[in-house]
Amino acid sequence: MDVFSALDQICGPDGALSEEQKRHFDEQGYVILPNVFSPEQCRVFAEEFDRLSAIEGAEGGKEVHTEAGAPRVSNVFNKTDVFDVCLRSGSILHAAHHLLGDMKLHGANMRNPLKGQGHQNLHSDAPKASQKDWRVANALIPFDDMDRTNGATRVVPGSHLLPALTGPDAVVTMELTEAEQSLLPEDRVARHPRQIEVELRAGDVVVINGALWHGGTRNESGRNRRMLHLSFTRRELPQQLVQQDYLTPSFEKRLTPALHYLLDTHPIDAAA
Repeated sequence: MDVFSALDQICGPDGALSEEQKRHFDEQGYVILPNVFSPEQCRVFAEEFDRLSAIEGAEGGKEVHTEAGAPRVSNVFNKTDVFDVCLRSGSILHAAHHLLGDMKLHGANMRNPLKGQGHQNLHSDAPKASQKDWRVANALIPFDDMDRTNGATRVVPGSHLLPALTGPDAVVTMELTEAEQSLLPEDRVARHPRQIEVELRAGDVVVINGALWHGGTRNESGRNRRMLHLSFTRRELPQQLVQQDYLTPSFEKRLTPALHYLLDTHPIDAAA
């Protein structure tokens, strides 16, 4: 099995990016994919998030991390089959493959910032050793309409070509022009002069290059902004959550050989 045969078996050519979408993704660091999921699918996604979040409470997301002011759920696919359709989305898989080449699942986390909460520092999801050392593609799948009033994700277009913001002590090793240097944020909490807010309808998806500077914004209205973050990484890199370590018999039964390849898992019996 390789990534080409896996994608062919999972989704075929459905959802392949247009040349314009590829260009935008390459140049701006993100691409918006409209109408990937239906309103009915989003309703079911939202109800399932609410159900799981109610069960897990304050411990929701603990497999990766919890967050005050934003209920989370991680290790999604081992807890429910409702989101399996997201793993088979050609639009998402082809976008991730365009960025990463040979790839595997990185993580699957859901989040819903509460009223007055959810603002994040500008950050990148992965470091990089060179300008185009792409390591993570992150698909943001909103179950509710997302706009400036309920915590839209902010991005700085083109910032994926600048140093990654992976921590306060991240070392800038790239050679920068004076103009590029001026774009580095002194205050990552504050609004960046070049940021935009990505507004989506429920069922749209935005896939971002993990090196892009981005972050959640404050939910001012208190309207739900439930979202699945479905991320992928290059095959030789570590996963955020090692899928084999968490694989349950019920999830294993739903996996084809191609999905095992995508998740970098193998049948539980084979691990014995």
